[in-house]
Amino acid sequence: QVQLAESGGGLVQAGGSLRLSCAASGRTFSGYVMGWFRQAPGKEREFVAAITWNMGSTYYVDSVKGRFTISRDNTKNAGYLQMNSLKSEDTAVYYCAAKYGGWSSLTYLYSYWGQGTQVTVSP
Repeated sequence: QVQLAESGGGLVQAGGSLRLSCAASGRTFSGYVMGWFRQAPGKEREFVAAITWNMGSTYYVDSVKGRFTISRDNTKNAGYLQMNSLKSEDTAVYYCAAKYGGWSSLTYLYSYWGQGTQVTVSP
């Protein structure tokens, strides 16, 4: 079993930055892809970014490419999402998630989820 806990959300002005963290505990994190998803009010949860276990590959939704950077530190069982040049449309609850094996943008393929952290970007 893997437990995930996000932190680092908050209120920021448009153009600002935030760094989200995801702390993993429980069984070894080895072999797990880490993903970040977000859900805005009234919308479905959507994929934001993912990174493979060996950090060899990263994936992003088009709307955040060039602004967000996903990373992880396997020695600390932690993952991060650096968010720069934030826009009001980035406002959402952000979730980290983990799945074993290959990466995916599909929410239902991720087995483990954190409780989410709110990111609010003011105009």
